[in-house]
Amino acid sequence: MNHSCAVELNHVWTYFGEHLIHQDISLCLERGEILGLVGLSGSGKTTLLREMIGLESPSKGSLNVLGKSAQESCLMECRQKRNQTGVLFQNGALFSALNVFDNIAFPLREMGISDENLIEQLVCMKLTMVGLNAHDAMQKPSELSGGMVKRAAMARALILEPELLLLDEPTSGLDPIASEDFVTLLRQLHQELGFTVVMVTHDLHILRDLCTKIAVLADHRLVAYDSLDKVLECDHPFIQQFFHNNRAQRVFTS
Repeated sequence: MNHSCAVELNHVWTYFGEHLIHQDISLCLERGEILGLVGLSGSGKTTLLREMIGLESPSKGSLNVLGKSAQESCLMECRQKRNQTGVLFQNGALFSALNVFDNIAFPLREMGISDENLIEQLVCMKLTMVGLNAHDAMQKPSELSGGMVKRAAMARALILEPELLLLDEPTSGLDPIASEDFVTLLRQLHQELGFTVVMVTHDLHILRDLCTKIAVLADHRLVAYDSLDKVLECDHPFIQQFFHNNRAQRVFTS
């Protein structure tokens, strides 16, 4: 186990029944890096995130998160690891019956924190950090724009001060302005807090502007894992199709 890695995969294989998802995947993501995970639909990107969270287990191989084995952790270690990991789901996944404040406070209350003054201080701090205010905090998710939902979900993901942040298509469904605002927010938060990020994304601007590493899943394998410049040099057909089409060339050469 390499303790300098925030996430370490060693020869990971994943099957759903007889259906192969991942074949012999290995990587080490250093602490503080931002990883963009790219692949076709069905290539196992979200499954890999679920394995990092501990919601799924690889069929073979080992997966270590924040210095602990995802398979061998006891219940206490699993809870600690999950508290050190923030998750932002594709559509925010806010509880529709709760207002923004209570959505963000939910992980604190689940931990057993009952001091409402402390909860209010922590929630307000995270609201300010993501650019929301007291009025926004009283709104239900259905009353928010798509960009505000993402910001509220980000505040909830960060409420426990995680070392690792997992994002599933964070700019999906956002208009170009809201998407750019979210990218700016994530960059600022990363600079301030220094967490490690793993995100599933097909947003070329995020891959260019934010990610220090790119991982490409294709043919059940990890066909590339490196900086964007190095990934662009790979001759795998999916990489050529995804990273070298006309639109991608306009983004990467602008």
